[in-house]
Amino acid sequence: MKQKPSMAFIAASWVAVFAGILGFIIGLWNATTMQLNEKGYYFTVLMYGLFAAVSVQKCVRDRIEGIPVTDIYYALSWVSMLLTILLLTIGLWNATLAPSEKGFYAFAFLLSVFGAITVQKNTRDSQAAKVSSPVSKEGVSSDF
Repeated sequence: MKQKPSMAFIAASWVAVFAGILGFIIGLWNATTMQLNEKGYYFTVLMYGLFAAVSVQKCVRDRIEGIPVTDIYYALSWVSMLLTILLLTIGLWNATLAPSEKGFYAFAFLLSVFGAITVQKNTRDSQAAKVSSPVSKEGVSSDF
């Protein structure tokens, strides 16, 4: 039987993803010296990074569980994740921001990506726990 993640871990994962996204977006909102096109660039990199991270996690998990994943999609997921990190790095390297601001955006990005991966993992683990736990007619697990 697969074990469902604890509520504390699920909550911590959601806090991480929302803290990272919210921090990143608030940082963009308050960036008075940054032009709107720059803000759009960083926002797009964040959203693309979140999607790529979830996609990589899903591909890896599918392959572990024997669910077919095409090589092209698997490779595209990894390329996308690495590309978002590269785009953020290049953008921050060339930005006219204070080093502390650059670090803030980098760590907010990493926190949100980590949170997205763990939320995806927890969702998969919760679903697997539901499927693998046998339930009797009364709705009580037959393991007890």
